[in-house]
Amino acid sequence: MIIFPAIDLKGGQCVRLAEGDMNRATVYADDPAAQAALFRSAGATHLHVVDLDGAFAGDSRNGDGVKAAIAGFGGGRVQVGGGIRTAAHVENWLAAGVWRVVMGTAALDNPDLVRGLAKDHPGAIVVAVDAKGGMVATRGWADVSTLPVADLAKQFEDAGVAAVLFTDVGRDGMLKGVNVEATVALAAATSLPVIASGGVAGIADIHALVGKPGIEGVITGRALYDGRLDLAKAIAAAQ
Repeated sequence: MIIFPAIDLKGGQCVRLAEGDMNRATVYADDPAAQAALFRSAGATHLHVVDLDGAFAGDSRNGDGVKAAIAGFGGGRVQVGGGIRTAAHVENWLAAGVWRVVMGTAALDNPDLVRGLAKDHPGAIVVAVDAKGGMVATRGWADVSTLPVADLAKQFEDAGVAAVLFTDVGRDGMLKGVNVEATVALAAATSLPVIASGGVAGIADIHALVGKPGIEGVITGRALYDGRLDLAKAIAAAQ
């Protein structure tokens, strides 16, 4: 199982939000490159970077910060999300050396576009399935649809999508623990690998997910920044 330490960018700074609320942001670092280098030195091989401002704006707002994180991560695999909603967005990030791009709002609003991009770039597109009350949330989690998360995931099973990134928005940044039951249920409902996100509080969450069928990885942010989770120990537990 892959451990993805997370760098969320708001105004060029590394922050964590509480329940996806941009007004409840805690700043943890001012230098994305240095933060990425710290994660790399702790043994991380994968990194998850989100342009939070971009997620709300629908276009890149922290491009320099994302590129700095990619450089700081020193050749590791970087997965980027936030405001990636067009073919040009995808092409630009892949050309910049990104391993995978994450598409959430576009997957709901324009599934044919995402399916086409996944076929053109096999293994490079991740579909974000963010949930509030079991329904898909989009546009930086500001809007909630009437579509169940599993139904969205199933639309992309034959398109060449690399994985589904599942976030329980109500737990994100709250250290409440991963919603293991909902994550495992989604993995059982789709043939796509699932990446868990939202609420990691400590090593117990890593142990709870290791070995579960269909779970490719887990994203963790605040627990690392707060010192509640040791990255090297999490990576060892995941292996």
